[in-house]
Amino acid sequence: MGRGWKGRGWQQAEAPSADDAAAWFGGRLPDGWFTGDPEITVDREEILVVGELPALTGDYADEAARAAAEDGRISRFREETRDERIEIARQAEHRYQRKVAWGAKLGGTTVHFTTLSVPVMTRLRQPERLVLDTLVDAGVARSRSEALAWAVRLVGEHADTWLTELREAMTKVDDLRSKGPDLG
Repeated sequence: MGRGWKGRGWQQAEAPSADDAAAWFGGRLPDGWFTGDPEITVDREEILVVGELPALTGDYADEAARAAAEDGRISRFREETRDERIEIARQAEHRYQRKVAWGAKLGGTTVHFTTLSVPVMTRLRQPERLVLDTLVDAGVARSRSEALAWAVRLVGEHADTWLTELREAMTKVDDLRSKGPDLG
């Protein structure tokens, strides 16, 4: 991804559209890796591919044993597919100019591997900083950065329906813009 002067300041260049990423991965991934189409999540920096692995067939003494077996199966998948996942990621990174992260689900266990942790700059006034400092002082987070990530996750969990509606509305706006007159 390139960076450059955009007139008002230094900004990251636009990455190509990844609207077809789900279809591309669906066609590119080997048959048998997942029980269905993987979940593809795209943002400005990363594409996350998470697929459901075939169900376990054994009997387990309790939920802890089942969870351990699920974790073990996901670990095995990660090791056995590493070289091929790296090659697919390399191709996708070239095509979409975003990093590719992987994950797998099995039963109640979901594991993401090689995901990015991207710095995000923000300016906070004292009341917001005090909220973060309270979370740090209470031991909820080790730093302001971790406290902010915690707060964002919490909002995401509790506002999921609203955020989904907002994303759908933004998609409709983008569709209307693309159908509008070309003024350039």
